[in-house]
Amino acid sequence: MDICAPLMANARLHGSRPAILSRGKSFTWLEFRDHAGQMASVLEAEGASQGDRVGILADNCELYMAAFFAVPWLGAILVPFNTRLSPAELAELIDLSRPALICFDDEREGLLRAAVERARHKPQLIRMRGAADSLEARMASAAPREERCTDPDQPASIFFTGGTTGRSKGALTTHRTHLFNSLAMWAALGADIAKARYLHVPPMFHVADALFVHSVTLVGGFHVVLPRFDAATVIETIAQNAISDVYLVPTMIVTFLDELDRNPTPLPSLERIYYGAMPMPEATARRLLEALPHVSPVQLYGQSESGPVLTMLTGPDHDTSGRTRRLKSAGRPLPGVELAILDADGTELPAGEVGEIAARSPGVMPGYWDDPEQTAKALHGGWLHTGDAGYLDEDGFLFVVDRIKDMIISGGENIYSIEVERAIALHPAVSQCAVVGIPDPAWGELVHAAVVLVEGASLTAEELQAHCRQHIAGYKLPRSFDWRTAMPLSGPGKILKRVLRDEAIAAREQSAQ
Repeated sequence: MDICAPLMANARLHGSRPAILSRGKSFTWLEFRDHAGQMASVLEAEGASQGDRVGILADNCELYMAAFFAVPWLGAILVPFNTRLSPAELAELIDLSRPALICFDDEREGLLRAAVERARHKPQLIRMRGAADSLEARMASAAPREERCTDPDQPASIFFTGGTTGRSKGALTTHRTHLFNSLAMWAALGADIAKARYLHVPPMFHVADALFVHSVTLVGGFHVVLPRFDAATVIETIAQNAISDVYLVPTMIVTFLDELDRNPTPLPSLERIYYGAMPMPEATARRLLEALPHVSPVQLYGQSESGPVLTMLTGPDHDTSGRTRRLKSAGRPLPGVELAILDADGTELPAGEVGEIAARSPGVMPGYWDDPEQTAKALHGGWLHTGDAGYLDEDGFLFVVDRIKDMIISGGENIYSIEVERAIALHPAVSQCAVVGIPDPAWGELVHAAVVLVEGASLTAEELQAHCRQHIAGYKLPRSFDWRTAMPLSGPGKILKRVLRDEAIAAREQSAQ
């Protein structure tokens, strides 16, 4: 079974059922199967074949969704590129993946051509729409390609790691890993998900949204596609299209709730808000539960290398009563996922002890594209080594305490940035925050906090330190602050800590001159 099989089954079993709404265009499952098949025919005519990489640089749309099926239909490998990269960064990824073709929308043409000019590899470029020879125009007169069965262990896509702390790597996903993650997620959720009306908001170049491309298709749900995140548009779309499910990263949830505060809108159809990609401040989680008590929050923890989901914290586990600590956890492993906490020597640690989170499952990547050294490092000993520090409690709930690279060592003490962020986020004047370590000759590193305040609020460093002292030990307190109006974000909405760290170091060096 390959990842095109659910699409084919939907067309056969309920071909007239609505499948996709995007840019004002709607498709039934039969129409969308033919849409993807026509794209496969055009890409094949342009020379894409078994094992080739086909890149895409675009905003979310129905053509992007079709590519998730059309490219593997040929036995080729889809390579979604981050639309927010610089030309130099994109050129590096083009040279790494060496795509035969790259499909692009008009908004990204300048970025793509500047990147290709810098890259050693020179792929063929295909405009997605708006011209007589565009992909969309040629699809209109193309016959759908015949169905093709692909080995489930063949690569289906390459998703680049976020690069929030360093150079991106290309995590391979196979047909089998995509299908396993879809099945495992719905098994863990235990909801009547076949009726799901899912809103695509995060960029499709991120593996979290790609998960829902395949998982919603697997159960024959309904896809509604937005090109990008805008809180007012998201709320309007949910209300107008009876959306039941949406995925938002925590930074989006804050903006979403702010918009609901300004313009209260009933959202009776909404059943689940999935979140992940970065830690959810406890204050934001409580705010979400209070604003939308009928909605079930679902936390998904994982990474590109795990396909992506490893654990889930379901709605009933979002306990705000204080009887449990589960609200601070990342949930339990999905069916078929095995977790372990390992020390530096690879020895498994008992419940309650912090170590590196490691995982085994059919959803774990087979490796990084064209990078055997990093593959061996990530997958040694038969485990995926996530690079995250955490622990399991006696009930099997996972608590993520930090990225190992983000752990701050100050005066010989280990300080996890997440626990400092949680303390800061409890202050009612704080909208967003992020904590990093910056070099210090006396202490090794100092705790530095970047903070965005609630609109109209005021707060001093001394007041915030006093607040934090009520929740964390004195040696963990932030020693310097960066008061910001916005955070630097990656394409999927993650806070770019490396940017915050570099800016803080530069500011510290400048003040010392």
